[in-house]
Amino acid sequence: MAKVKFALVGCGFIGQVHAANLAAHPETALTLVADLDPARAQGLAQRYGSRALAVEQAIRHDDIDAVLIASATPSHAQLLEAAARAGKAIYCEKPIDLSLTRARQVVEKVLPLGVPVTVGFNRRFDRSHRQLRQQIMQGAVGQPELIQMVCRSSAMPPLDYLRSSGGQMRDQAIHFFDLLRWLSGDEVTLIGALGATLAQPALRELQDVDTSVLIMQLQRGGLAQLDNTRRTGYGYDERISVMGAAGLAESASQSPPGVTLWQGDRISQPGLYPDWFSRIKESWYAHLDAFVGLIQGRAVDDLPGLLDGLQAQAIAEAAVCSLAERKFYPVEQLAGR
Repeated sequence: MAKVKFALVGCGFIGQVHAANLAAHPETALTLVADLDPARAQGLAQRYGSRALAVEQAIRHDDIDAVLIASATPSHAQLLEAAARAGKAIYCEKPIDLSLTRARQVVEKVLPLGVPVTVGFNRRFDRSHRQLRQQIMQGAVGQPELIQMVCRSSAMPPLDYLRSSGGQMRDQAIHFFDLLRWLSGDEVTLIGALGATLAQPALRELQDVDTSVLIMQLQRGGLAQLDNTRRTGYGYDERISVMGAAGLAESASQSPPGVTLWQGDRISQPGLYPDWFSRIKESWYAHLDAFVGLIQGRAVDDLPGLLDGLQAQAIAEAAVCSLAERKFYPVEQLAGR
């Protein structure tokens, strides 16, 4: 079967992650690379034996089957529309746009074109989280009644990144809004959020937070909570537990392989992964693999699409409103349901 030829747009950190995965995957070819910085695009193209072109040329090129959008968030919507009009399959990093209104407009334009599209909620492809969902779908815990989620990053991102990230709800928590929908098979109807700037006071000027706790109600009556931090003193901590009348299932915090040492009354064990990337690195490749399977005509489950991206963003927007207004906020008001 012929390889799927990709154009990669965006050569920053995440773009380089995707470039390595595209080069390593047996069914894909990293054919074209594009970036607003031509020198950066040229450098990445040379590394993988591909060609560097201007962004507009790369997206429309006849040799390309698919476009992977890994550029800065403000460019996602425009690039997604352009790639869809060109008839390309599209893998777009989240979010679709920082504006929910603009994201909805993009979805309304792109869906009728019928091109394969996935949005970059790669945590759905984390092995532990997938096993957790399998247990839930098999009825191991019964109908989910209480879901607890933790996302605690080990170190603050650079302030320049945070200025353009869209804030903690749209940048960090949004992954878990998608996971909550995917794991529960349910929709969030109401959300309450409290936040603080405990690690990076400069975020107050951006009306953002680095530490937050969220409480959510699901359509079928279940409850969920999520705590987020941008900085810990003990490594990267990501875990999810789901409780129902029949039991509890958990995708627990994880540590890299290592030795446990017993010495007298002391035990030394490997700590948590040092950062978020080390913990979830493999999930990007798994997401790409599933998307390639879709393009190649194989049956694919759980691939996050445009409507998933839109719904997770609606929850994020409701969380932002809740933070600002210090009250519970209905997701339906923003979701367009």
